[in-house]
Amino acid sequence: MDEQLKIVLIIIISVSIFGLILFVFVKNYIRNKLNQLIEDEKDNKSK
Repeated sequence: MDEQLKIVLIIIISVSIFGLILFVFVKNYIRNKLNQLIEDEKDNKSK
């Protein structure tokens, strides 16, 4: 039972860390895309 619990906890922690890293990358990617779109829109309005 103790060995199974260790394996389950390792899997849960690994998936959580991977999910957190993926979330940070996606958040930064979306933020950069939104900022780029906002800048493009400002450039179009000023022309």
